[in-house]
Amino acid sequence: MKKPGDFPLRINSVPTVYRCERGWNWFPPPLEDYDFWYVMEGEGEMKLGRETIALRAGVCLVIRPGDSPRATQDPGRRLTVFAAHFDAEENAGLPGRLHRVRDTPFLDALAHHCAAAARRGGALGAEQSRLHLRQMLLHLLQESAEPPPTPVDRALQEIVRAIEREPGRRWDVGPLARRAHLSRSQFTRRFTLFTGMPPNRFVVTARMTRARQLVMETDMSVSQIADALDYRDVYFFSRQFKQVAGVAPSRLRG
Repeated sequence: MKKPGDFPLRINSVPTVYRCERGWNWFPPPLEDYDFWYVMEGEGEMKLGRETIALRAGVCLVIRPGDSPRATQDPGRRLTVFAAHFDAEENAGLPGRLHRVRDTPFLDALAHHCAAAARRGGALGAEQSRLHLRQMLLHLLQESAEPPPTPVDRALQEIVRAIEREPGRRWDVGPLARRAHLSRSQFTRRFTLFTGMPPNRFVVTARMTRARQLVMETDMSVSQIADALDYRDVYFFSRQFKQVAGVAPSRLRG
């Protein structure tokens, strides 16, 4: 059996986002291939084997060859669906049949990009569409392998992104802890578990990562880089840079 995510695939139909017509119901014959079927809006119901599935935004199904889905919609809340038929090898490590997507904006965007690439056509459009569909399948695998994030997890993720985006800001543990609704000690412990390093070290690492890029890819002076990354002492900055990078910034620039 292949590893999860190791699934070459071929798209058999034009991936499409469509709003189901009034009076729509879906009673296809047993499927000959896989069908990626993702609800973006509306409500309805699907019977798949012995299971009855409530359809609403975020419900995603990877329907298998031989399945005979039966679906209806609420006439007052018509379904908007992304669908794409595809082939993949048997036992290819695909996601399971049913998923309730957590990051719906991300999957919505991929669905629209997949459909748009298919509409553009040509070899490039076809390959982009295939890769977008593959990314959607990988996203389902990732979400199913991870527990749902807690409010603290989401706060920590936002803090990490903010630090990486602007490492030169002054990042103090107190305000960050309040942002995550934790005490300083709780925040330090949870942040360390989340990132693998304490907050202060994470900030230094983010700053040194950015410093290396600025040294290698801009004509900013070392003192300008130090100032941009909130170092008031250029000598301390250079010493810390050398500890992390193994070479002084002036030597790296060469």
